[in-house]
Amino acid sequence: MRQALAQAAGGRDADVNLDPVAQALAAWNGLPQRWRAVQMLENHDVLLVAHEAKDRRPRVPAAADPSNARSWYARSRSRVATGLLLTGPGIPLLFMGQEFLEDKLWSDSPDDPDHRIWWDGLRQDRAMADFLRFTRELIGLRRAQPALTRGEINVFHVHNLNRVIAYHRWLPGQGRDVVVAASLAEATRHGYALGFPRGGTWREAFNSDVYDGWVNPAVAGNSGAIEAGGPPLHGLPHSAAVVLPANAVVVFVKEDP
Repeated sequence: MRQALAQAAGGRDADVNLDPVAQALAAWNGLPQRWRAVQMLENHDVLLVAHEAKDRRPRVPAAADPSNARSWYARSRSRVATGLLLTGPGIPLLFMGQEFLEDKLWSDSPDDPDHRIWWDGLRQDRAMADFLRFTRELIGLRRAQPALTRGEINVFHVHNLNRVIAYHRWLPGQGRDVVVAASLAEATRHGYALGFPRGGTWREAFNSDVYDGWVNPAVAGNSGAIEAGGPPLHGLPHSAAVVLPANAVVVFVKEDP
């Protein structure tokens, strides 16, 4: 995911390869159950300021936009990265501050005030408060949808030119279907044809675009639901035309009777 963020930071016309993201989402990691794998974008090793530069990595917002970790590009791409982490298989690990857009490396020394977590940012920085709301509510969705915590995954659509990836999560024999679509494109895509595993109405249960300047007055979305009444597509029996906001994650849920 970090590679895709760095590529997207190259601008509107840069090539973004989402194939490694798809492979990471689908990987079993040699474990008997996929949900047992601990997945992360940040951890204490790669962010420790005392490490040599070659062993460090920037925090997610700084990777998303190296020129400005508070820009719309940084905020929106960070939501995509966190969205994939929290809707993909495995046990998601959030490093301290990642939940509210902390962009500094960290130190384990009490005598290094320049690398402490900026807790006051939750009161002083609107972007951090909005990102915390985004993370908190996405965790709530993850807990409410069992397919997101222990379900199977089928990454059914990867389009690098469009910068779009989509996958299906479900519980075998039970359904509880969830479709996640993410875009790293810098413009909203309207009428994007996307496969769906079942026909009928799918609720738009989550849209990361609404959290930019909560509530985003210019949010792009699907008015709460879509109808999957189209022909087979992407190896799935149904399809629908959906709106994919720029640099965003949308989650569709099939409400079983």
